[in-house]
Amino acid sequence: MNNVSTISLFFLSGLNETSRNYRSALFFLSLMCYCITVLVNVALILIIILDNQLHEPMYILLCAFCINALYGTAGFYPKFLWDLLSPVHAISYSGCLLQAQVLYSFACSDLSILALMAYDRYLAICRPLKYHSVMSVQSAIKLPCFFWLTSFFIVAVNIFLTSRLRLCSPYINRPFCVNLIIVSLACFPRDTFINGIVANVTIIIYIFHSVFIVWSYMYIIKRCIKSIENRAKFMQTCVPHLIALITFFLTVLIEIVNDRLGSKDLPQTLKNFIAVEVLVIPPLMNPLIYGFKLTKVKKRIIEFVTLKMKSI
Repeated sequence: MNNVSTISLFFLSGLNETSRNYRSALFFLSLMCYCITVLVNVALILIIILDNQLHEPMYILLCAFCINALYGTAGFYPKFLWDLLSPVHAISYSGCLLQAQVLYSFACSDLSILALMAYDRYLAICRPLKYHSVMSVQSAIKLPCFFWLTSFFIVAVNIFLTSRLRLCSPYINRPFCVNLIIVSLACFPRDTFINGIVANVTIIIYIFHSVFIVWSYMYIIKRCIKSIENRAKFMQTCVPHLIALITFFLTVLIEIVNDRLGSKDLPQTLKNFIAVEVLVIPPLMNPLIYGFKLTKVKKRIIEFVTLKMKSI
């Protein structure tokens, strides 16, 4: 029994009495957010798939971005909505590890796809002659799949190491399962040494993704300053990506700071908001930003809405 957890059920204690008092309102608000998130992401995916004129690397990467958002939110919303209606907030041991796997791989894949989108814009603006030879439609399909599988595997290694730990408490002070907190429940802190090393290596890998994104945009901005044509291209195609990047980085940074350095004196409601924002804000806002900002996508949406209005 040395390295096997004897806990079969976790209790999610993130939803405190204040949350429970307003659980009906929270449930309908969360359900509305989830429905809108699914609607806008699915709509953007279908527009890109069904319109041959949007079968370009930039839009295919955007499609992968939306698919990943659906994957991540599916790992959070259904269980969260169930807990809002349930008097007991519990999840099985294996279910908790599975949820942590989905949510962490979603966040890591999001960053990988954002890095691919930055590279795509770098090639389009800074290396236009090499663009079609390097970033083909096939590459735009294969690369997100490769990075999603890589992210899934890296996170799976972290989750496997967590599954080996013997835990001494079944209480997770979050509204969903967080690998870092599960590791902190280990009976013997010395057993978490390898977990810490692998977790830090994972963080370094994705810090390199962030550095690559910053590097790409440094060159893009430098190139755009010198050309009016490139400045127009930057405003049309890069601004939505930058907004998505800033939203992602801010939400993840706040969550990491809260996990690593968070004060125990913060109200539980605020902790809950900080914890769920990365799972709520980017998946909801990103398709809206791209839909309103990218000219071709906006044109297809307007055409579709106009057609529907005429048919009515």
